[in-house]
Amino acid sequence: MLVGEGKVPRARHALATSGYVLHTYPYRETSLIVEAFTREHGRVGLIAKGARGAKSAFRGSLMAFQPLQLTWSGKSELKALHRVEWESACLQLQGLNLICAFYLNELLIKLLAREDPHEGLFAAYEQAIRALREERKPARLLRRFERELLREMGYGLLLEQDVEGRPVEAQARYAFQIERGPQRISDSEPNSGWLVRGKTLLDLAQDQDEDAMTMQEGRALMRQIIAHYLNGQELRTRQLLRDLQQL
Repeated sequence: MLVGEGKVPRARHALATSGYVLHTYPYRETSLIVEAFTREHGRVGLIAKGARGAKSAFRGSLMAFQPLQLTWSGKSELKALHRVEWESACLQLQGLNLICAFYLNELLIKLLAREDPHEGLFAAYEQAIRALREERKPARLLRRFERELLREMGYGLLLEQDVEGRPVEAQARYAFQIERGPQRISDSEPNSGWLVRGKTLLDLAQDQDEDAMTMQEGRALMRQIIAHYLNGQELRTRQLLRDLQQL
């Protein structure tokens, strides 16, 4: 279904790929800059010329969380968007799950470099968005996506072994050291990391969240780790979710 089309040049370098709109913001008088996440090219910046004009073919087409086929060209950091085609029309997200989806988008914008392909992460994003259309308790989806994002960035979490290579034990206590992993401690030992149960680490590794303490500790641990890699950048959606006691 073709829903948005600009003037497509004859240039051989026009590219078409599956993608999602992460964010748009005004550019000059009538245009938009589109932050998109694509299967083959990762995060890309696109200029949709005249998209804010009343008669623009792009109006109503650049919607977040809809699977799109995007065509663009250009060699600069910001490419020229020429065509938008819906791959399928999906139900819009609502309420808490909509905020959670915007949280995923904000993570991608602030943590991924432009034009760095991550096809595995793209698949994880698609799966998360589909699940958010049905999932009433999205906390597990957020933790799963956060772990996949860190892994794709080269910061995969050590959850089932401690820093000395020993298996994590459910009943033990650990100090989680960012960029290293969990270090087992006793009640009397000082620590230099984020305190967490072994069971929480194992539950995170196995994508389990039935245990209330796992949900609480896992949420706090991932918040600290994500904040470390954000390097001082604030997440607006996290504050909204925190207010709702979901993140």
